[in-house]
Amino acid sequence: MRVLMLNPPYLPRFSRPSRSPSVTKGGTFYYPYYLAYATGVLEESGYKVKLVDAVANEWCREETIEFVKKFKPELIVMDTSTPSIYNDMEIANILKEELGEGVHICLVGTHVTAMPEWTLKKCMADSVCIGEYDYTVRDLAEALENGKSLQKVKGIAYKERNKILRTEKRELIKNLDELPWVSEVYKRQFGKKGILKYFYASLLWPEVTVLTARGCPFNCSFCPIPFKHSYRARSVKDVLDEFEFIQNELPYVKEVMIEDDTFPVSKHRTIEFCKEKIRRGIKLTWSCNARVDTDFETLKWMKKAGCRLLCVGFESPEQQGLDAVNKRTTKEMQEKFMKYTKILGLLVNGCFILGLPGETTKSVRKTIEFAKKLNCDTAQFYPLMVYPGTRAYEWAKENGYLETEDFSRWITEEGLLRTTVSRPELPSEFLNFASNFAYKAYYFRARYIFSKALQLVLHPREAVRVFRSFYTLLKRL
Repeated sequence: MRVLMLNPPYLPRFSRPSRSPSVTKGGTFYYPYYLAYATGVLEESGYKVKLVDAVANEWCREETIEFVKKFKPELIVMDTSTPSIYNDMEIANILKEELGEGVHICLVGTHVTAMPEWTLKKCMADSVCIGEYDYTVRDLAEALENGKSLQKVKGIAYKERNKILRTEKRELIKNLDELPWVSEVYKRQFGKKGILKYFYASLLWPEVTVLTARGCPFNCSFCPIPFKHSYRARSVKDVLDEFEFIQNELPYVKEVMIEDDTFPVSKHRTIEFCKEKIRRGIKLTWSCNARVDTDFETLKWMKKAGCRLLCVGFESPEQQGLDAVNKRTTKEMQEKFMKYTKILGLLVNGCFILGLPGETTKSVRKTIEFAKKLNCDTAQFYPLMVYPGTRAYEWAKENGYLETEDFSRWITEEGLLRTTVSRPELPSEFLNFASNFAYKAYYFRARYIFSKALQLVLHPREAVRVFRSFYTLLKRL
């Protein structure tokens, strides 16, 4: 069976895998890493699989459709996101019309996980995967190839005789070491030319993105990840074996981004990873997502083991707002964390949300000033974004704060984030304006510009990502 794993065309540099899918102000463009993991599973199961990122390839709809018609897949697994969902459903319709009943189209992603029946009612796709789909698409391919009932495929909703049916819930993968290395999939499917298309504004370029764990033990109400309360980690050996593969087989890669929702959540595992990486002499630079409650000892070992940068959700210094989204952090923890990182020489990409529940215009101003005080290496500012499947989305709907349920309004015409949450004390127009203002206020300070100039003198390897991301930021502001 021929299977196409497709990140469908949309706006230039639109990142579906991001927690807030959009065209980013700094030029970050994510790998389709969940699609890539599932691609590896299908490859290992013997299917002829092609992973195509139409956005990375800069393909329009016509070019994508032409490729699909030549490849002649029997199963198309297509990624989606909330802001792009209408576009994604239209492409599913076009492909279904072009290829006919000989192709089964399955949609994946957090949006269709939250709204499977809604999605299937509005487009010609045959099924959607609900939740973790690595083994779901494998089982779906096997059922289609052998003419079996889809009712036995766990973790999907599908159409049958004008009805929409759900199957049994799929259990989460317990042993993540079973999954193929995503870096191997990148090498096979994309090659060096494809890998160079991806960019993370805070990282050395080129970079590759991997997962060493899935899920998160925390439950922030705005976060759309579908695996909350389900933290599962790969073995340290398996992760470092993959690091060695990247170091040896992808020698042009300068950094690995560990895209776990929060990598150092287990102090014991993190320190074990660091010690073993040092022992094995693996020199790869790496960065990761982390929380401000990471302690000094853990951070010290991470630095020793070649960690360069931490991407951290500060969100706000206002305790009321932090508590409202179940962040379980404090301003004091944020300040202590930044003190630790500066002592150790770890860079930080700080993320801030403007307009958390209960906050005011005064709170927004405090958040921007607090970000400037912390003076992270890079900073991102988001208006409060809510996505189907999150408690924040339900909060906005229940209180009448959601301006529209036209999901295309979650971004601007250019693809930049735009909140549709509007409250009497914080209109959406203010939050969208404040987000742009925050970038200007943060990046065009004498203190920040001086620190960047000094960084370029002391660490010339930072130059490519600094100039590239700053140029993109200037264009998009």
